[in-house]
Amino acid sequence: MEDKRGLANLLHNKSFWTRAVTGISICAVLALIFILGYTIMLCVLGILSLMGLWELFHAENLLWKPFAVTAFIADILYFVLIRFYDRPYIALYMVFLFAIFAITDIIIYVLHYNEYSLNDIFTSFFGVFYVGVTLSFLYLTRVHPWGAYLVWLAIFSSWGSDVCAYLVGMLIGKHRVFPAISPKKTREGCIGGIIGAGVLAFIYALCVKDYILDLNGEIIIFPIVCMAGAVIGMFGDLFASAIKRKAGIKDYSSLLPGHGGILDRFDSVILVSPVIYVITILVRLLQGVS
Repeated sequence: MEDKRGLANLLHNKSFWTRAVTGISICAVLALIFILGYTIMLCVLGILSLMGLWELFHAENLLWKPFAVTAFIADILYFVLIRFYDRPYIALYMVFLFAIFAITDIIIYVLHYNEYSLNDIFTSFFGVFYVGVTLSFLYLTRVHPWGAYLVWLAIFSSWGSDVCAYLVGMLIGKHRVFPAISPKKTREGCIGGIIGAGVLAFIYALCVKDYILDLNGEIIIFPIVCMAGAVIGMFGDLFASAIKRKAGIKDYSSLLPGHGGILDRFDSVILVSPVIYVITILVRLLQGVS
């Protein structure tokens, strides 16, 4: 099969333009959500997590089993609790929630031992953490001081890196990496994605340095964070692709033209979000903010 790479082929690639238009639209909507923040952002992320869970369970043939129902309920309750993240004992309530979730799945499995596999329980429990809990870190980053600025690091590390990797890979990519999981991913594209995330973060730091954390002497922090996040995001992308390979599907759904489903688009964001949140906390500690 002919390898259609290069600028001319890229510009004449219909799927590229479909992907670009959809991507720009998603970014515009996400920007509005980030700006509004708080309850609206939490509700949107909660809906996205439910949609992501639906796609994951559909791929794993779990959708119409009781374990999917318990996972959906646990995911909804988790996002309700996150809204009160700063209240006393909220962490204890979350532990209690997931304990009840696990116990319920165990009881269902025991009562219907011959109908379900142990993998159904693992997928149910893992799905809530993999999709719901990880996405919630975007909200937790947003509600912290300077969160309106810092939350964008997750996007530069994931989608920014993804765009740069796609463009570099399409233009000069030759050496395949992880061909069994993602045949189109190349070494050149991966490197381009990491460097691209760093460049985007550096430009962004120059724009916001006067607004947060006295960043004038620490601009290099943002590129380092985003380049590290880009590496993690690529593994998130590969992991989501590995699940699809095992399930024998091309995309999780056809919801987003040129991209696939929610998990196809948010696969790297899922892994990057907790990392950006942890780094946000560390930066605040280093700055001596209580």
